[in-house]
Amino acid sequence: MLPKTPNCSLKILALMFILYRVAASRPTNETDYQALLAFKSQIASDPYDALNTWNDSIHFCAWTGVICGKKHQRVTALRLPSFRLVGPVSPHIWNLTFLKVLNLNDNHLKGILPQEIGQLSRLQELRLSNNSFEGELPRNLTYCADLRILRLNGNNLRGELPDQFFSLMKLTRIELSSNHFTGEIPSVLGNLTALTQISLGDNHIQGSILPQLGRLPNLKYLVVEVNSLSGHIPTSLYNISSILIFSVAVNNLSGSLPSDLFLAFPKLEDLLVSVNEFSGLVPSSIANASRARMIDASRNALVGPVPINLGGLKNLQVLNFEVNHLGTEEGDDLSFFTSLINCTKLQVLSFTQNRLKGVLPNSIANFSSSLTQLWVSLNFISGTIPSGISNLVNLQLLALSINMLTGRIPSSIVKLSQLQGLYLRENNLSGVIPASTGNMTSLFSLYLGYNRLDGTIPASLGNCMHLNRLRLDENRVVGPVPQEVFGLSSLSILNLSGNSLTGPIPSQVGKLMNLQALDLSENNMSGVIPPTLGDCQVLEYLYLGANQFNGTIPTSTSKLRGVKFLILSRNKFSGQIPGFLADLPAIESLDLSFNKFQGKVPNRGIFRNHSAVHVVGNNDLCGGPSTLQLPKCKGGAAEKHRKRTSSKRTVLVITVTISIFSLLAAIATIILYCLKRSKRGNAFTFSTEGRHPKLSYGELSQATNGFSSTNMIGEGSFGAVYKGVLPSNGQNVAVKVLKLEEQGAGRSFMAECEALRNIRHRNLVKIITSCSGINFRGEDFKALVYEFMPSGSLDKWLHPVPNEIGRAEDNTRLSVTQRLNVAIDVATAVDYLHHQCQTPIVHSDLKPSNILLDSDFSAHASDFGLSKFLKVKASGTQSGSIGIRGTIGYVAPEYGVGGEVSTRADIYSFGILLLELFTGKRPTDPMFGGEFDLRGFVERSIPDGLNQVLDPLLCLGRVQGNLRQCLLKVLRVGLMCSAAQPNERMNTGGAAAELQKAQDVLQGRRRRNRV
Repeated sequence: MLPKTPNCSLKILALMFILYRVAASRPTNETDYQALLAFKSQIASDPYDALNTWNDSIHFCAWTGVICGKKHQRVTALRLPSFRLVGPVSPHIWNLTFLKVLNLNDNHLKGILPQEIGQLSRLQELRLSNNSFEGELPRNLTYCADLRILRLNGNNLRGELPDQFFSLMKLTRIELSSNHFTGEIPSVLGNLTALTQISLGDNHIQGSILPQLGRLPNLKYLVVEVNSLSGHIPTSLYNISSILIFSVAVNNLSGSLPSDLFLAFPKLEDLLVSVNEFSGLVPSSIANASRARMIDASRNALVGPVPINLGGLKNLQVLNFEVNHLGTEEGDDLSFFTSLINCTKLQVLSFTQNRLKGVLPNSIANFSSSLTQLWVSLNFISGTIPSGISNLVNLQLLALSINMLTGRIPSSIVKLSQLQGLYLRENNLSGVIPASTGNMTSLFSLYLGYNRLDGTIPASLGNCMHLNRLRLDENRVVGPVPQEVFGLSSLSILNLSGNSLTGPIPSQVGKLMNLQALDLSENNMSGVIPPTLGDCQVLEYLYLGANQFNGTIPTSTSKLRGVKFLILSRNKFSGQIPGFLADLPAIESLDLSFNKFQGKVPNRGIFRNHSAVHVVGNNDLCGGPSTLQLPKCKGGAAEKHRKRTSSKRTVLVITVTISIFSLLAAIATIILYCLKRSKRGNAFTFSTEGRHPKLSYGELSQATNGFSSTNMIGEGSFGAVYKGVLPSNGQNVAVKVLKLEEQGAGRSFMAECEALRNIRHRNLVKIITSCSGINFRGEDFKALVYEFMPSGSLDKWLHPVPNEIGRAEDNTRLSVTQRLNVAIDVATAVDYLHHQCQTPIVHSDLKPSNILLDSDFSAHASDFGLSKFLKVKASGTQSGSIGIRGTIGYVAPEYGVGGEVSTRADIYSFGILLLELFTGKRPTDPMFGGEFDLRGFVERSIPDGLNQVLDPLLCLGRVQGNLRQCLLKVLRVGLMCSAAQPNERMNTGGAAAELQKAQDVLQGRRRRNRV
C-alpha cells in the first residue's frame, strides 16, 4: 500500500468534489418528483381527484398514473387518460428524461407544445389526443428517435406538417386528425416504412394523395377524410395488400374506382369514399370483399347497376350508396337485394336518391334480423310493400318515401315493435291505416303524407307514447280526430291537413305540452276552438284554415306567447277581433280572412304591418290601420273626433300651403349653395354621376306602384321596404323609405349612407342610390335604393308560414348546407367590416331579418342604420359611443351595463344568429326566461342531446357520423362567439375558418340539391 502524502490526499479530495458536482448536475429521482409536482400545480380542475394521491404520504412512484423503472426509480410512464383534467401542462414535465410513455388523452389540457419535448429522448409513445393544445408541431420532436406512436388528434394544432418531422424512422402510428393542419401531405412520409397507421382526417390539407405512400408495405390504416384533397387515387396505393381501413371521404377526389379494388385490398374492412366526385361503375370485385364491415360510397356520381353477387360479404354491417345515379333502363335494378340474404350481420342498408327501378323483391323478408335501418327513398320503386318485411324484427327505421309504391300498408308491418321512424310519404298507397299501428310503441316519426289513404285515424296511435312527428297530410282520411291522438304529450309536429276530417278539436289538445306545429287546414272540422288550446305553451305554428270552425277566438289564445303564425282563414269565426292578438310578442303572420268577424280592428302591434295581417272577406269590420283600407267606425268617439277634425281642416290647409312655399324656398337656397360648393370640389353627393343614378321621388313612386301595400316586402323601426322596377332600365330594386316621423330615423339614414359609401363586399347588400327630397304632399322624403334580393330575408326561411310545414321539405326549407353557406357569408362580411375597412365599422344590428338572400341563396348583410365607425385610441384599442344598440336577444350583455360599442358586440350577435340558424329558435322564444337562454339551451344539450337541439324543420332524423361532427363544430363556434365575456369570444375571421372546415363535410349535400 502506498503511503498517504499530503499531495495525494488533495488529489483524492478534488476528484471526489468533481464526481459530486457531476452527480449533482444529472437528473435524479428528485428531479422527477419536482417535475410531477410542477405538473400538478398547473392543473386547475381535477373532478375525479386523480391527483389526490400526489403528496408526501407515499413515494411518487405509487402516485396515480405514475410508473417507475425498478432499477433507478425514475418515471418511465405517466398515464392519466380520461380524467377531465383542466389546465396547461407544466414545461417541467419534459424533465422526466426516462419517460417512455406519456398518455394524457381525453382531458381538457391546453397550451402550446414546447420545443423542450425533444428532451424526452427515450419517449416511445406520445398520446395527447382530444385536448385543446395549440400552436405548431414542435420541430424538436425529431430528437425523440425512439418514438413509435404519436397521437395528437382532436386538438387545435395548426401549421404545415414539417418534412423533418418524418425522419422518425421507428414511427408506426401517426394520428393527427381533427386539428387545423394545412399544406400538403409531405412526400417524405413514404420513407417511414414501419408505419401501420396514418390518420390525417378532418384538417385543411390540400393537394393530392401522393404515390409515395405506395411504398409503405405495412400500412393498415389510411385515414385522410374531411380535407381538401383532389385528383385521383394513385394506383401505387393498390399495391398495399395489408390495408384494413381506407378512408378518403369528404374530399374533392375524382376518377373511377378500379374494378379490382377489393382484390387489391383483400383484407379490407372499411371502405369510406363518400362525398367525393367519383364516377363510373361500382367495382365488380365487391363480391370478393369477404372481410368488409362497412362500404360507404354515398354522395358521388356512380352509375350503372349494383352487382348482384353480394352474398359473399359475410361480415358486412353497413352498405351505403345513397345519392348516386345507380340504376339501368331495364327496370330490374333491385335484384341484388336477394343476394344480401347471406349477409347475416347487415345492420344499415341505404340506396336513397338513386335511379333504381323495379319492385321490392319478396326476398327482403329473409334479410338478416340484425338489420336496423333500410333507406330506399327517392327512387322509382313500384309494386307493393312485401308483407314479409315484418320479419325484420329489429328494424328501427324504414324509409320508402317518394317512390311509386301502390297497394295497402301491410298490416303485418305493425309487428316491427322496434320501429322508430316509418317514412312512406309521397307514394300511391291506398287503403286504411292499420288499426294495430299502435303496437309500434317505439315510433318517433310517422310520415304517411301525400298518398291515397282513407278510413279513419286509428285511436290506437295513442299508445305510441314516444311519437314526436305525425304526418298524415294530403290523404283521404275521414271522421273525427281521435281524442287519444291529442293526448300524446310527446308530439311536436301534428299535420293532418288536406283530408276530410270532421268534428271538433278535442279538449285534450291542451295535453300537447310539446307541440310546436299544428296543421288541421283544408278539412271539414267544425266547432269552437277549445280554451285548452292555450295550454300549448310552445306552439309556434297554428294553421286551422279552410274548415267550418265557428265561435269567437277564446281569451286563452292570449297564452300562446310563442305563436308565430296564426292562420284562421276561411272558417265561420265571428265576434270582434280580440285586442290581445296585437300583443302576442312572437306573432309574425295573422290570417283572419273570409270569416264573420265584425267591429273595430285593433290599431297596434302586428295590425300595423299590413303585409303580415289579412282580414279581407269580413264585411263588418271597420277601423284599424289605414293600410287595411277598412271603413271608419261610425258613432261614439270616432264620430266626435270626425266633427272636431272637420272644423280644423281649413286652418290645416292654409298652414300646409304656407309651409310648402317656405320649404321650396329653403330647398332652392340649399341647392344654389351646394352648386357653388360643388364647383370648388368640396361637396359630397352620394349619388355621383354615372356611378349611382339620380332618382326622384316621382320615379321611385312609379317604380313601386305608388308605394303600394302590395309591393311592401318588409317593415322595420325606421322604414318600410318596397319592391320596385326602375322605369328607366327595368332593374328590380328594393326601396327603403324612411319613417321620418320616428325619432332617430334621420340619424339612421345618415349612418347608413355613410357606411355604404365606404364599403364594397360581395356579402354586403349593394346600394344603388339614395334619394332625399320632397314627396307630392310637400313632406320630407328620404329613401335608399338597393339591389333586390329575390329570396328575401333569412328570417322568413328560418321561421316559415305554417302551411309550409311538411310540404316537400327538401324544396322549401334551408338545408344544412345552405345554412352553413349563409353562416360563412355573414362571418366573412362582418370580418370585412371589422378588419378590412380603412376605419373599422360595427354593424350593431345583426339578426336574421337583416340578412338577405339572393337567387343563389348567398347571404348579404343589410340595414346599416345603427352602424358605427370606431375611433382608434392612442393605446391602439377601438371604441365607440356608449349605449344599447341593436335588437333585444341579439344585443351583447356588456351593453346593458354601459359598455362601449365594439366589434366584439357584433361577434356576440353573430354567435346568437348562428345558434338560431341551426336550432330554429329565436333568442326571444317564450321557452327562454331568467338565466335560461338560447346559448344555455345549446350548451347544456350538446353533444349528447344534439338531436333535441337541431331545428325540427331540417328533418334530419338521427344525426350520426360526419354530419354529427359537422353540426357539433358549428354549434360550438356559435357558443364561442356568444360568450358572456367579450375577451372570450372568437373573432369573425376564426369563426369563418371553422365554419369553412365544417362545410367541407357537407359537400355531397350540395350535390344532392342539384340532382
